[in-house]
Amino acid sequence: MCLGLPMRVEEVHGTFALCSAEGRVERVDLALVPDAARGDHVLVFQGAARRLLDADEARLIAEALSGVAAIMAGDVDESRIARAFADLVDREPTLPPHLAAAYAAGRKEA
Repeated sequence: MCLGLPMRVEEVHGTFALCSAEGRVERVDLALVPDAARGDHVLVFQGAARRLLDADEARLIAEALSGVAAIMAGDVDESRIARAFADLVDREPTLPPHLAAAYAAGRKEA
């Protein structure tokens, strides 16, 4: 499984950047996100930035990953889990537009 990690761009050196998250620094390829600048947040998969994030989205992803790590470690404190997934609490799941259209088309055929 591959997880995207939110990281903050600390320094840009051409098509690479030094990015930080949770006290560690990594060299990240910016080829797919050439507009990334110092202070920006990027979503990183396997050493490459895939897209820019705003600070709120980066925080939500970091909190969710922290919640998943807590669950995997056996820490099932309900209030911590609720905080980790605060953006999902009291929200009905929705399909992305392309899947919603496919689902609606399939229902019409039935």
